[in-house]
Amino acid sequence: MSNLIGYVFTAGGAICALLVGVVWLWLRPAGPGPRRWLAAAAILYALTSVHVIVRVLSAPLLVGLGPFVPTPGQPPAAIVVLGGGVNTVSGRAAKIAPLTRQTAARVLEGARVYRATDAPWVISSGGPGPDPDWIPEAEPMRDALVALGVPASRILIETRSATTHDQSVLLEPMLRSLHAETFVLVTSDIHMRRSLGAFRARGLQPVPAIARDPYDTLPPVLKLAPTYYGLESGSGMVHEYVGLAYYFARGWI
Repeated sequence: MSNLIGYVFTAGGAICALLVGVVWLWLRPAGPGPRRWLAAAAILYALTSVHVIVRVLSAPLLVGLGPFVPTPGQPPAAIVVLGGGVNTVSGRAAKIAPLTRQTAARVLEGARVYRATDAPWVISSGGPGPDPDWIPEAEPMRDALVALGVPASRILIETRSATTHDQSVLLEPMLRSLHAETFVLVTSDIHMRRSLGAFRARGLQPVPAIARDPYDTLPPVLKLAPTYYGLESGSGMVHEYVGLAYYFARGWI
């Protein structure tokens, strides 16, 4: 459900809304309905494609969260880095899976936390997504962690999850086998609240480490104008609000 509603706030969703308005206007050229629809769609997508506005609307998701600060002399038993999507590209003889911006930001934070704590284990978590032939997120995330200096011998991967709930269920036995019921959880800032709730519902004690918003470094003009970047952030924000409500209704947080 949250994925479907999140899609509404994407470039594809905007195109669908425009097509609905155009067809409606063609069928009812004299009626006020299609004009109101097109005006409302234009306002909605203009607002949710401005990065600054999206960040303001995301503020309730970020209350109480801040950058991770290690506790001297108490390294965590494990660091868990949650995937945020990869872009599997299939050639004629091979596949590659570049990280999305959100996933790259999480990997960068995971590597930073590792360097700051020297945790014995880093778990890279994420499955193949909607297509089982796609490369699981955890694999290119692991490769990126190694490139950032995390020893491959310290990285474990979880490659079956499709949702945050899946990750909490599949990672629970892994964490307990490592005696890592308390661990550092790395994900995007707006995704952290739902992630914390999902893992706490499994009796685990995650310590949040929020990744930097990859769009924080955009030039000011791109933060204040409607852009694809803003629309992508808006889609993520809506996905999280709907996801929180859905997880609460299901008893997953």
